[in-house]
Amino acid sequence: MSGSAAELAHRLAREAEAVCRHYLSNGRRQGRYWLVGDVQNTPGRSLFVRLTGPDSGRGAAGKWTDAATGQHGDLLDLIRLNRGLDRLGDTLGEARAFLGLPKRQLLRAPARPGSSDAARRLFALSRPIVGTLAETYLRNRGITARLEAAPALRFHPACFYRAHDAAPREAWPALIAAVTDADGTIAGVHRTWLDRDGAGKAPIAAPRRALGHLLGNAVRFGVASDVMIAGEGIETMLSLRCVLPDMPMAAALSANHLAALIMPPALHRLYIARDNDAAGRHAAMCLRDRARAAGIEPRILWPVTNDFNADLRRFGADADALLTRLRVQLAPEDAERFALANTRPVASG
Repeated sequence: MSGSAAELAHRLAREAEAVCRHYLSNGRRQGRYWLVGDVQNTPGRSLFVRLTGPDSGRGAAGKWTDAATGQHGDLLDLIRLNRGLDRLGDTLGEARAFLGLPKRQLLRAPARPGSSDAARRLFALSRPIVGTLAETYLRNRGITARLEAAPALRFHPACFYRAHDAAPREAWPALIAAVTDADGTIAGVHRTWLDRDGAGKAPIAAPRRALGHLLGNAVRFGVASDVMIAGEGIETMLSLRCVLPDMPMAAALSANHLAALIMPPALHRLYIARDNDAAGRHAAMCLRDRARAAGIEPRILWPVTNDFNADLRRFGADADALLTRLRVQLAPEDAERFALANTRPVASG
């Protein structure tokens, strides 16, 4: 660990309970420990963080272990995993922001280009998605949406990948998605590395990674005004776009980021496309409560299976059954505006 990272880790350890209350709010203190389900803030008792103890060595404050997975580390590791950060510099920036430190105070980490700038360069070097392996990959996931109408998605034929900092650099084809703020400025990108035939994800340890600033931002399909749908994954939102092509949508890329999504100021109604797991349920409830507090009407869309991409593949490429199920979950005026126009007449026998 570099000196600057070590200094931040010590500062975080001295504020261990505050760190836990901020990043692991679904947990609780029990004696000298903070207990929670996992680094993603799932309720439970598997992960425990030591709140008090010496600065280093056995029993040091800030050290944590997940008894279910065997994961362990210090509070910098916890923040990195909790926020889904890919690079050490992004993790240090998040820790500095939490501690309220000026970016360069007591830090001597080598300067490097901003990750948002790197994300914008990668997106600029990528090509439109139509006719590429990235389109093949999405079609294999049952997605029939018009991808030429999704400028946030691009393809890079040889996107660099490292399993870890000391691993050799590899190059794989990748689906590149622009992560934008509410004004449409690219703040990051999401990379999905693909197998060389586009049949699925690349056979690597972590085929999905983000670069840049994600918190509050999203991969956007259409421009939101008064109504939009927000969910976790790109494929989830594209599956909904197959049957609601005119509805503005946003993919926040993870449950934690969905819960923290910044909502457009003119929004009146927010549909939350939740995933059917503990993290998805919690994220949907958090975003629902934030929407209500902002005077926005929230409505949760429920998949039949694990998520809406699984529903799409279950119901088939035409997805009439998916559209029928969604239509009854929409407000009547939104069903008329976005869903009824896509209703196909039933063939008479």
